[in-house]
Amino acid sequence: MTVLHLADETEAADLAAFLSRLLHYDRSAAVRLQAAGTALAVFGRPPSFEVLAIRAVRLAKPYEDGLDLTLDVTVSAGELLEAVDEAAATAGVPGAVTGPPWAGLLPPRSGWQPEGGLPDADALRSLVSAAVAEFRSRTEELAAERRTRAELDAIGRDIWSRTVAETGLPVRAVHAAQSLGFLRPGGAVALLSAGAWLRLRTPYGSVAVRRSGLGALGLSVR
Repeated sequence: MTVLHLADETEAADLAAFLSRLLHYDRSAAVRLQAAGTALAVFGRPPSFEVLAIRAVRLAKPYEDGLDLTLDVTVSAGELLEAVDEAAATAGVPGAVTGPPWAGLLPPRSGWQPEGGLPDADALRSLVSAAVAEFRSRTEELAAERRTRAELDAIGRDIWSRTVAETGLPVRAVHAAQSLGFLRPGGAVALLSAGAWLRLRTPYGSVAVRRSGLGALGLSVR
């Protein structure tokens, strides 16, 4: 098994936390790993949010496995979590799995441009709290016979598809960032765009989403 040497115990703990959160939403989650130099990118897609989550991890030394200087593989998130040794700051790379469709279709690596109009992290957290409270209030107001999955989904779509100010970023992307531990109090946030993609970037991870949603799958093949 290929072993990744992470920069330190904190990087290992953050990777484990990210994988645990993904598995909370999908016990059979897969992640795509891409490593080059001293950078490892971990891509996942929590189904509840319809976004791509990206966690960057620092490696202790440039990636090398025999003659291979890069790594690009889709693996089980659960198996990868089991192979993370926080004390040793290492992670074993499990065997490859047949990835879900999104794993072969990722946002562009370059060409990202800054976008304005994004509130700060604390304001974004307040926005999510208000949206969650509205969802709870509207669902509680439903008569028992109307509290169906279809009705709840309709309320959810109405709330989470709203955009943040004039940015075009859907509120569900911000909700995903908070739920995955990316949106922390006082942390710096930035909004970037590349083609049809928007990316909410924080020091702890990024969330990428197509402006028209991921359903179209008009993505970049990697």
